[in-house]
Amino acid sequence: MKRFNPKSLWTLLLFTAFLPSCQTEKDKQETLQQCIDTRTGTAASITQTAGMFGKHTEEYGQTLPAVLEPNGMNFWTPQTQDTEQKCIAPYYYRDSLFQGFRNSHWIVGGCTQDYGSMTLAALSGTLRCTSEKRGTRFSHHDEQATPSYYAVTLPDEQLKAEMTGRSRAAIFRFTYQKEGNAYLVVNPNSDEGEGYIEIDTLNKRIYGYNPVHRIYQGWGEPAGYSGHFVVEYQKELTGFGTFRKDSIFPSQTSICSGQGIGLYIRFRVNSDEKVLVKAASSFTDKDGALKNLAAEIPHWDFDQTHKELTNIWEQHLASVKIKTNDELARRKFYTALYHTSFLPRTFNDIDGRYPSFSTGEPIRQLAKDETYYEDFSMWDTYRALHPLINLLHPTRGGQMMQSLVHKYEEGGWLPIFPCWNSYTAAMIGDHCIAALGDACVKGIRNFDVQKAYEGMRRNAFESPATHEEYVNGMGRRALQSYLQYGYIPLEDSVPDAFHVREQVSRTLEYAYDDFVLAQVAKHLGKTEDYETLMRRAQNYRNVIDPRTGYAQGRHADGTFLNENNAFGFAKFITEGAPCHYTWYVPHDPYGLMECMGGQEQYIAKLDSMFSQNRYWHGNEPCHQVAFMFNYARQPWKTQRAVRHILQTEYLDAPGGLSGNDDAGQMSAWYVFAALGFYPVCPGTPYYALASPSFQEAVLTLENGNTFRLLAPEASAENIYIQRVTLDGKPYTKNYITHEDILRGGTMEFEMGPEPVPGWGNKPEDCPPRAF
Repeated sequence: MKRFNPKSLWTLLLFTAFLPSCQTEKDKQETLQQCIDTRTGTAASITQTAGMFGKHTEEYGQTLPAVLEPNGMNFWTPQTQDTEQKCIAPYYYRDSLFQGFRNSHWIVGGCTQDYGSMTLAALSGTLRCTSEKRGTRFSHHDEQATPSYYAVTLPDEQLKAEMTGRSRAAIFRFTYQKEGNAYLVVNPNSDEGEGYIEIDTLNKRIYGYNPVHRIYQGWGEPAGYSGHFVVEYQKELTGFGTFRKDSIFPSQTSICSGQGIGLYIRFRVNSDEKVLVKAASSFTDKDGALKNLAAEIPHWDFDQTHKELTNIWEQHLASVKIKTNDELARRKFYTALYHTSFLPRTFNDIDGRYPSFSTGEPIRQLAKDETYYEDFSMWDTYRALHPLINLLHPTRGGQMMQSLVHKYEEGGWLPIFPCWNSYTAAMIGDHCIAALGDACVKGIRNFDVQKAYEGMRRNAFESPATHEEYVNGMGRRALQSYLQYGYIPLEDSVPDAFHVREQVSRTLEYAYDDFVLAQVAKHLGKTEDYETLMRRAQNYRNVIDPRTGYAQGRHADGTFLNENNAFGFAKFITEGAPCHYTWYVPHDPYGLMECMGGQEQYIAKLDSMFSQNRYWHGNEPCHQVAFMFNYARQPWKTQRAVRHILQTEYLDAPGGLSGNDDAGQMSAWYVFAALGFYPVCPGTPYYALASPSFQEAVLTLENGNTFRLLAPEASAENIYIQRVTLDGKPYTKNYITHEDILRGGTMEFEMGPEPVPGWGNKPEDCPPRAF
């Protein structure tokens, strides 16, 4: 287990020393962005379990200090890394050279790749074209980083660079401190050596595109669409040209293909002159980028765009308002809420056009006021991110679900892990079902539930007809084996399981997905499907070894592996150990108790996850574990464990995230847990109660109601629930329903420093049993 070292502690203290204060209570309500530093999570993790089991967390942070609209198209970010390679983010806190600004489409907090991006940089003095050559010194002390504004002073360039923007467009303001030559360098980013860029001096525009490549697990054919961009400038030019790496071609108006291509313009500036530049992008074509720019930033007023984006963020963040005496907790909360607002991203142009899913052709047209979303890191985000969106922004959540329906209609299969507007072979499970089912169960109806069920059912009952479909991530892997045996055996020789690993994890995840699909079938009156799927949802029992009570690999002949492997990595487990995945039965914890030999054995194993340092917060399979005490009638242990995780796995520092953020899932966990409840089983309308962190939290809901969580005595010491009332009436359940929250009202907690084992510990106080 990684602990703090003096170097890491010094980094933390240095970072927090210059963080902005949220200031007075009035300011806290009116300028919530003051509580956010968008650089949190951009450095190597220094949390309690950082690097315990994970990859990429020791050396790198995997978030961005981005300016964006919530769930917008582009993440407008400073760039310190020139790459679109897998697992490399455009910005790392450790870097000391600034390379420019990028319209990133990085799937934030994951080991994926950027795509369809471009970078622009302002220079003074001499022309340096490549990202490495134009990299210029900067200090984190000279950065300002909020959701609506980024600024940095570049001493060697003698200029200040500022950026703000909207979803598809951005505006930049460069203030030159010295008279002389100045340059703007623009390049499409492509590790494959593709792309095109040209200048239109008559209209003062630079245009280009970058073909999107789907690089994952060794396959990399073009995705069938490009990231198009347009850059507009105001200054009269004194020169321009193109380049390929270090080769410069003065007065050349265009260049295509090859590594390191780009275009530059030169102009004269006076001392302290401000130069404005605008940019926009599109995944359809040049006209789309131009329309997006004209619609979102039709003027040259930097401050107006900054004000617009500030207002968008203030309204978004105000969906949850908290009161607390803990300034650090406030900053962590709103920074987490910021990180939950990246993905899925808007993918369509302002006029509703977007490239067809999977093939890119034809260009599709959305209905009026509809938004098409992309980059669903679904293995991560179905757990808490999508439930959070469904709670706070259900209309947006429904549009995201309709986007999944479009993908099914256009591609023929409901995707498993839809990113880059294509099927991928990434991760396991079938969790678009979980997200769609959660939206359905929670009453969201602005998507085609019938068509969604059609796609969900095909995934659950049919296998792809061709090997190409199978390897490219369409349908469930090893579905035939899962249906034949009730689990996926370890042998390669069983039907459709060739080269399939992670067999136990897949079995557990399919069983959960079957349960969620059963709930949708029940809602739609499909009784036969409901009964079949509920039987299949019990398949998790087939991979819990009755000898140990832990998940274990199983052969086709029914025998379990005869190994003592519960606490180490195993090929049949996804990104973890059997002890982690044993708890992946969110739909039937009571049945899991039976598999373990009873409630006493269940509690002993659950206790050991924390007492023996087996809990790993840096990866998602553990995210529901701390809340599982509620089902065993010991909710006070959930309260203790959750508070400990909040304090040790989330820090207000560049390395303040455990693992990477995984498209917002890590931060969504924090938002729920800090409020005091969590969706253990998406696809059901129940939230397990934990320990509210704030004296008051007010949820402003889309239906016009407000739900207030009051805990006046809550503090770092007072972490245990003593008693609860809901709208003034005693409340003993250790869970709350989605309907309770939507109805509005007040839930008040009396908190104290010692546990009250008698609260919430009766069988009728625990979440309902599904079987």
